[in-house]
Amino acid sequence: MADFTLENLRTAGIGFRRNYQHGFDQHKSMWDMVATEVPSTTAANEYGWLGEFPGLREWIGERVIRQLGSHDYRIKNRKFELTVGFKLDDLADDNLGIYKPRMEGMGDATARHPDELIFEALELGFESPCYDGQNFFDTDHAVLDKEGKEKSVSNFWAGDKPAWYLMDTTRALKPLVRQVRQKPDFRAQDDVKSDAVFNLDEVRYGVKTREATGYGFWQMAYASKEEFTPENFAKVYTAMKSQEGDYGKKLTINPNVLLVPSTLEDTANILMSVEKFENGKPNPHRNKCKVVQCPWLST
Repeated sequence: MADFTLENLRTAGIGFRRNYQHGFDQHKSMWDMVATEVPSTTAANEYGWLGEFPGLREWIGERVIRQLGSHDYRIKNRKFELTVGFKLDDLADDNLGIYKPRMEGMGDATARHPDELIFEALELGFESPCYDGQNFFDTDHAVLDKEGKEKSVSNFWAGDKPAWYLMDTTRALKPLVRQVRQKPDFRAQDDVKSDAVFNLDEVRYGVKTREATGYGFWQMAYASKEEFTPENFAKVYTAMKSQEGDYGKKLTINPNVLLVPSTLEDTANILMSVEKFENGKPNPHRNKCKVVQCPWLST
């Protein structure tokens, strides 16, 4: 290839952007199965309104105004980047050939980033607080009983096995939150007059994004580190279905996703599909949940 000019640098950049987008489009994201995307226009979003499940009451007399923001829960945006630099001599000698897969890999890595963040947040839920100040997965979330007295409610069974998760993803707000301040922005520093080209004889391509992850209603998710068995599944499923809000309000939780690491995929699929157990008894759990095997979960 001849020496790089403004024109052929721009042409190369257009090709690289196309390669990047192709790699980005090839990845099928999983995060949106368990998380809701929430837009952000500031450095952080406030989620104090998470303290109360939405619900109507009979209108007698004046309206009862429910003040949002009773909990102090905010998610602060984080900044991420991925940048690559190519020497002009290398680009010229290679005729751009080996750089196509590198740019596709850049796009793929960018597309996978939200999955990495969301499922990292899920596993950190055993030690990271949600809106009520307790860890997202905890044994003593505070709820008021019918008499207004505080009681502890759990969404976690402890153990020493790989964690598996049961979730209700049927509501407007899923168990996790993906907060997006700035979607991935692909940029090029490839002007022949730029400092990078003049001083270092290289062009640079980069991606920047601003986003964060957090937690929605803890009632919508349950984690267990006990062995995955029909009995333990039934225990978690029943606990979720029985969830009540303050003052005994029925939450009508509907677990529909069983999220498991690769080591539990076959066992989970069997439990959700077979009509009968090996002892001949009917399987009451058949088709209760969709099994989702997540490659980002610890095994």
